[in-house]
Amino acid sequence: MKFTKMHGCGNDYVYVDCFRETVADPNDLARRIADRHFGVGGDGLVLICPTEGADAFMRMFNQDGSEGDMCGNAIRCVAKYVYEHGVIAPERRTAVINTRAGLRETALTVEDGVVTAVTVDMGAPALTSELPEAITVRGMALSFVGVDVGSKHAAYYLADNPALGADDPSALRLGDYGPDFETHPRFPDRVNSEFVRVLNRGEIAFRVWERGSGETLACGTGATAAVYAGIRLGRLDDDVLVHLTGGDLRIRYDAATGHCFMTGPAVEVFTGDFPA
Repeated sequence: MKFTKMHGCGNDYVYVDCFRETVADPNDLARRIADRHFGVGGDGLVLICPTEGADAFMRMFNQDGSEGDMCGNAIRCVAKYVYEHGVIAPERRTAVINTRAGLRETALTVEDGVVTAVTVDMGAPALTSELPEAITVRGMALSFVGVDVGSKHAAYYLADNPALGADDPSALRLGDYGPDFETHPRFPDRVNSEFVRVLNRGEIAFRVWERGSGETLACGTGATAAVYAGIRLGRLDDDVLVHLTGGDLRIRYDAATGHCFMTGPAVEVFTGDFPA
């Protein structure tokens, strides 16, 4: 089975072109192929599938084999793939990708036939908590803002959460307590958690603990959720540069439509063969 390794800001997945390949058990394949010691290595598996009403359907699986609904970094890579591998015509500069969270429209930046950046209409985020909501994790009294961006997120603004013991995301001990945030009873289906520092009204930095994959270098839906939470809290303007461990994303909120737009890179790393 042929695969392509790609990443967006270091959020890396193994991509399989299901226009040409067949995957019988994607949950098992995700666990095997994403293993960083015994497989190709990555934050999960993405299947690029044919579909009606869109250019491709993205199925995304976490490292643990669980299937996700939406991934902002992965969808930029899928848009890049369908352009560079001839699924869409070379004169196109847009691609429509379907997901379990619905259709997403993308705009492509192309240089010499290579997609260097993708802007994704992430849709209209929805609050899933009070603004903010109190929570206790491992005995720490905290507060978060819950946001649904096609996947569920809990954004913890560090200035509001002194119990975490740090005002800089790099100082957090996420490896110690990340699983406690992911599996907290408040979130029966588990949740992605962002730990956010405001640098100014147009700039934030954060680290993320993702459902099913642990800490990753970037999370596009998480960046969108964190910015939307900050806007609703009155901390951020409508155009925000987000610094993640693996790179930068830009999130723009359009008040007229209620939609957020994410812009960032998409990079192909290598291709290969893996036993299906």
